[in-house]
Amino acid sequence: MAEVAPRRQPTLDEVAERAGVSRSVASRALNNAPHVSRAKREAVERAVRQLGYVPNPTARALATRQTGAAALVVSGEDPSIFADPFYAQVIVGASSALEEADLHLMLCLAASDRGRKRVQELFRSKGADGVMLMALREDDPLAGMAEEAEMPIVFGGRPVGSTPRWYVDVDNVGGAREATEYLVSRGRTRVAAICGRLDTEAGRARYRGYRDAMLAAGLDPLPPQEGDFTEPSGAAAMAVLLAHHPDVDGVFAANDNMAAGALRTLRSAGRAVPADIAVVGFDDLTVAQVADPPLTTVHQPITALGREMARMLVTVVNGHDPTPLILPTRLVIRSSA
Repeated sequence: MAEVAPRRQPTLDEVAERAGVSRSVASRALNNAPHVSRAKREAVERAVRQLGYVPNPTARALATRQTGAAALVVSGEDPSIFADPFYAQVIVGASSALEEADLHLMLCLAASDRGRKRVQELFRSKGADGVMLMALREDDPLAGMAEEAEMPIVFGGRPVGSTPRWYVDVDNVGGAREATEYLVSRGRTRVAAICGRLDTEAGRARYRGYRDAMLAAGLDPLPPQEGDFTEPSGAAAMAVLLAHHPDVDGVFAANDNMAAGALRTLRSAGRAVPADIAVVGFDDLTVAQVADPPLTTVHQPITALGREMARMLVTVVNGHDPTPLILPTRLVIRSSA
């Protein structure tokens, strides 16, 4: 008489699929962890009964250590950074993805020694299921802390000089190159770059894209005029450019805030935009639409950046090893160039 093959045990993934929830939600529901709605908890319990699922003791022990939260850590100097439209959109995207996984979003600003110590304690205590880390500068102590942390960490943008295991970024070089190529195609030959901070990968990459486009067109790139991604720094950088390069006829600014500042300086100097000097920004924030004139800019999918960071983090938390992701950019043509 033939032996009957033993019945395969159902998996947690199958429970989650039957219940219509994510794997992390199913795990937390089975282990009575917080932040799971009553409806989802009941759906998981019903799926367990229907499938005859028996939790693995080791997996259960690991799951009970989940906190039900993920942290977004931004390395910055100004507490108002979370009011920046860029980070506001990142937060919206991350929050929506974490909500799908029933994870709460924690916001942490490493703006001081005290703030960095709190983040270090978060890493040590594993006070979150995982961390999304953004705005790292060169030699930022948070980079070393992240390397030593024994918890999932996804980077929003690559840090200077290293390539972490998990990150989501945008095509900074390609976007800057397309912006500069557009200025050249409009007959601009003395194009300058107001770059972001050169101790950030975004600042360096966007200047690199500008430089590559200028060299490919047989034009001389000007030295980078550094700003800090704020409107006042863009205004100040534009004033310096006008003083040292009065014949400049095009400007690529590495974000819309700095481009808006450049427009303000040009207006005060009596330079017409785009007749005298054409200006292109980067981001496609609301300020680009309401600028005078409306700003030609590189659109980067900021909300998607936050959403994909959070999705990648959830994937890592659930025990998988996703590949890094680079999001595309595109040029949005308005009246400034």
